[in-house]
Amino acid sequence: MALWKKILATVIGVIIAVVIIVGGVFAFAYHDFSSTVEKTYKPVQRQNSIKADSENKIENSQPFSILLLGVDTGALGRVEHGRSDSIMVATVNPIKKQTTIVSVARDTYMEIVGHNTQDKVNHAYAFGGAAMSMDTLEKYLDIPINHYVAINMGGIEQLVDAVGGVEVHNNLDFTNSNFHFPKGNVELNGEKALAYTRMRYEDPRGDYGRQERQRAVVAAIGKKVMSIEGVTKYRDLLDAVSENMQTDLNQDQIQKLALDYRDAFSNVKTDQLQGTGFMQDGVSYQQVSPEELQRVQLELKTQLEPN
Repeated sequence: MALWKKILATVIGVIIAVVIIVGGVFAFAYHDFSSTVEKTYKPVQRQNSIKADSENKIENSQPFSILLLGVDTGALGRVEHGRSDSIMVATVNPIKKQTTIVSVARDTYMEIVGHNTQDKVNHAYAFGGAAMSMDTLEKYLDIPINHYVAINMGGIEQLVDAVGGVEVHNNLDFTNSNFHFPKGNVELNGEKALAYTRMRYEDPRGDYGRQERQRAVVAAIGKKVMSIEGVTKYRDLLDAVSENMQTDLNQDQIQKLALDYRDAFSNVKTDQLQGTGFMQDGVSYQQVSPEELQRVQLELKTQLEPN
């Protein structure tokens, strides 16, 4: 099971790809783009939000936050159908021209808002979908969660195939899932990209090495989308997005992201909410210390400041 954990840490790549697609093909692909947004748009009804106000952050080109969920659909042999396998909170600040992404371990122990229980954070999605996940992370991190994007686990593979494959520079010779990855530049299709990004145990850097490979694949997707070849494949890209993603971002907001937030998406800082493992009733969890939680809360709050 650990082999599949967090293979969707590249979710942000989908958002970046959508923004680039909008900027590159919107002028001559309005109908296709509108159809894609209609398929992916799924607003949420939030009854327990205490911080997310009704102000139009994106419409006013202000900093906003977004919850990024890699949703486990039971594909690829997984059994935890319907739980969020990869969880990240991003703040996007067009004034500072920076996006900050904080990864939250799926086993992090916290209050599940609206369910009256303490549990792993990834259970929030199973209990109450995106709305409960947003409310839970909002209370835990003490910041407003304005929007969400959820992507199916199989979506990354389809996205890589949609752009015709990607090339990355590999620093470690290894084999995973019957694919060999030599040092140097390697070509990846969707299936190989999944194998490349999920390997951890052969890497002396462990999960840090895996995260580096994930970022490399994201960068390669963005580079390919921005190329002439990528633009010509916009229909395949839109199909990959429409079949695998849900979000409460509407068409006007996505257009606004393409116009006013491009620089912020191009400057991405990443962080990890660090916890310590513990067992309770035979179940493993991650407990975050008050000091570590306060550190991340302050980081995110600072990035949401308009100045």
